[in-house]
Parts: sequence; C-alpha cells; structure tokens
Amino acid sequence: MNWIRVSLLFLFAPLPALAADERPNVLWIVVDDMSANFSCYGETLIKTPHVDRLAAEGTQFTNAFITAPVCSPCRSAFITGMYQTSIGAHQHRSGRGELKIHLPDGVVPVPELFQQAGYYTCIGNGLPGQPSRRKGKPRLGKTDYNFQWDESMYDSSDWAGRASGQPFFMQVQLPGGKLRGGRDEKAQSLTQRAKEEFGSAVDPQAVTLPPYYPRDPVLLRDWAAYLDSVRFTDRHIGEVIARLESEGILDQTLIIFLTDHGISHARGKQFLYNEGTHIPFVVRGPGIPEDAVREDLIEHIDMAAISLAAAGIAVPETMQAKDVFAKDYQPRDAVFAARDRCDETVERIRSVRTERFLYIRNFYPQRPLLQPNAYKDAKSILIALRSLHEAGELDTVSEQLLFSPTRPAEELYQWTTDPWQLNNLAEKPEYQATLKQIRDRLDRWMVETNDHGAESEAMYDSDMAVYLQKGNPAVPKNIKLMKRWAAEGK
Repeated sequence: MNWIRVSLLFLFAPLPALAADERPNVLWIVVDDMSANFSCYGETLIKTPHVDRLAAEGTQFTNAFITAPVCSPCRSAFITGMYQTSIGAHQHRSGRGELKIHLPDGVVPVPELFQQAGYYTCIGNGLPGQPSRRKGKPRLGKTDYNFQWDESMYDSSDWAGRASGQPFFMQVQLPGGKLRGGRDEKAQSLTQRAKEEFGSAVDPQAVTLPPYYPRDPVLLRDWAAYLDSVRFTDRHIGEVIARLESEGILDQTLIIFLTDHGISHARGKQFLYNEGTHIPFVVRGPGIPEDAVREDLIEHIDMAAISLAAAGIAVPETMQAKDVFAKDYQPRDAVFAARDRCDETVERIRSVRTERFLYIRNFYPQRPLLQPNAYKDAKSILIALRSLHEAGELDTVSEQLLFSPTRPAEELYQWTTDPWQLNNLAEKPEYQATLKQIRDRLDRWMVETNDHGAESEAMYDSDMAVYLQKGNPAVPKNIKLMKRWAAEGK
C-alpha cells in the first residue's frame, strides 16, 4: 500500500499527554448527501478553498468509506463508534413506531462519554445566533439515531454557553446535497442562488456524469446544482473556521470533516458502490500531521475513536472504531458496509472492500436494483430515468445497471481501476479463488460483529405505521408489494 508525503514514523506518532486544561475542543463537521467532490479530492468544476485549507493544514484520507449509505444507520454508527448492524440500528428510520431499539449493554453514545469527561456537548450549525431552545428542550442539529437516546447528552446547540475554560464537543450538521432538493425546479432555484451569491453557477453542459446516467437535461441540471451545493457547504465551513479563529481557539480544536454518505442519486445513496460509500474525510488539529495524504482504508466510524483518543478519553475496548493516529494502529486490510431497509423498501446488501477488490452480496437478487421507493421515486432525476427506460431510450449500460429486473447474487469489482463498478468479475473463472476468499471474509465479519440481519415483520409493521401516517399514497402500495415479494420468496 502506498503512503504519500507521510512517513510511518511521523504518521503513527503518539499524541502528547494532555493536562486537564490542555484538552482540545473536538468539532465534527458532518454533511448530508455528498460525495468527495472537493478540489482537494480532484473536483475541477468548482473550488472549495475552506475544505482544501483543512486538508492542507491537516491529514486527508483518500480511501474513507461509510459503513451505511443512508442517513440514520450511518449516524447511529458514527455516534457510537459501532457498526450499525452490530447494534441493531441498521434499518433506516427504525425504532420510530411502537417497538423501540435499545443499545446493547456497554455501548454508550460518544457525546455521553465526552460529557462524563467534563466536556460541554453541543450540536447545531456551528454559527452563533441560532435558537437554543424549543418547547423547553434544546433545539438540536440533525441527529437521526435509530435507537433510544437521551437528549440531555447534548448541553446545547452551540458551544457559546460553555463555562470559561471548559472544552467542548461540537457536531456541526450541514444539509449539503439536500440544498438542491429533489425536484428540478428546486435545483434550478439553487443554480440561480449561486449566480446571485457567487457571481456564477456550474454550467450543466460542463458536467461529467457517471457512465450509467444519460445526459438528460434534468440529470445535468441536478448534478450542476449539486456541485453548487458543495460550494455553499464549503462557504459555511469557512465561516465556522473563521469563528474559531476569531475566538482564538482554532489551533486548540480537533476538526474532523466528513459526509454521511455519497450523492443522493439512483446508484449512489442507499447503495454500496463507490458513488454511495466513498466519502471525504479530513482531520486537522493538535498532534495531527499537516499537509498529509493517507491512502489506507478507513471507516467513517473511526471518527469516534480518533476524537476520544485526542481528548485523552479512554476508547471503550468493545468499540469497533479505530484510532487511526495511534502509535500501535495497524491499517485495516478491509472495510465493510451494509444497506438494509430504506423507508418502506425492504433490502439487504453487504460488502467488503480490500485494497483492490469490492465484493457485494445481494440477499434479494430476484428484486430489481431500483425497487419502488416513495422517497427516491419522487425525485425528478428518478422520474426522468424511469421515463427514459419506459420509452426505450436508455443505452445498454444504463439498462443493465439500473433497470435489470434481477441482480446477481454476488458482485466483484476491481474498484481501483473500475471506479464506477461497471465490470462484474464474479463469474469469470480467473477470479474464482479471489471470490471465495473475499466471500469467506464477509461471512466471518458478519459472525464476528453479530450482524443482526433481516428485520422482523413485527418491527417492520411497527415502523410502517409511522410512515402510513404521512399520507403518501405510494407508501401503502409499496408496503403491499414488499410483503407479496417476501411471500413469494423473492
């Protein structure tokens, strides 16, 4: 494995022991629905000077991946430093109905650990002036955890209320790719806003789409607006950095920047290909190597262990996150991810990624990739894709990868040379030994980490009762289809 600009000796140097009054602040910047489309990651259509600055003054990870490609399981994982499959929080927006999910014994959310250590804990947008209380409770930033948790683990929405000299743990939550909305008119509105506020907007015709998406005007406008959402996100991050500087605490603050999964698109968000799982991950702060780029595989949950260790708080032995800056850290030889039910749409997919190969197992291969889903199907990009499919106007690659009525049970890709996962090697004779080895690796991981597997019908019905209250007519239709397919063994 290659290492760039960082010697192993410097990379794994231990963080210095800190006295109580020298503990760093810890600030997470977590962005919704966004891939690594930043200048420092090679994006050329836009400039992102503030994220680039964090990378130049810290360590940038080029091979960081989430363990769940949708909001709530991902967030349930990073706030505990545990695989969402290990704690039973892997079904999207689960535990919201009559049946609840409780964390296993010994698993404690990271904010509680910081609070117990004397930190002031907060979650918001990172800028002053936001409302701090609502209906007698803190007005918090996005949480979206699938398990039962106590809001008192957050002291406030902002660090301004901390005691003098008290270190803080802050989660800055930003809407990211959600700024462009799901409808074409909202995307065009964001484009207009970019013209007004930046003096220019991304030209849809300059956009390069993944090869399985057609150059349809709706998709081009959406991707251009998405890139402008990256610009707005970068500007907000710059404002948070400026605030830290103005308060004289920037260099006393460990900053970790990442996104909660990749771009919300047909084969991105909710799926285990690069488009849905590869994320930016940058760390800046006391003891962190500057202007460093690391290529080892890491998981987004590692943010939990990095943060605790930097603050001098013991990382629980049962925590699956790893402090990738520890002196004794052994780089991972594989990272794992899982996709399960998203809203009313039942799904179960698992993956293991090594330095060279990505293996994906589809537990429901008799179902199409783009199963009916009220959330995604309401997006203009999906409406456009389905319309082109029905009209027979998609090319072979798009039809095969997006609209095949079934999927292979196993997929194997050489992801470093096939970044869009176009060429499935699983059935090629010369890759059978590799396939068996990586298949066995996934089997071991599922057993060793206590993968909770498929959702019970009782829990599904409990959560669907909440979805049905929203009144979307597509939801009951899709629930009925999910149950019929399950009865048919699909």
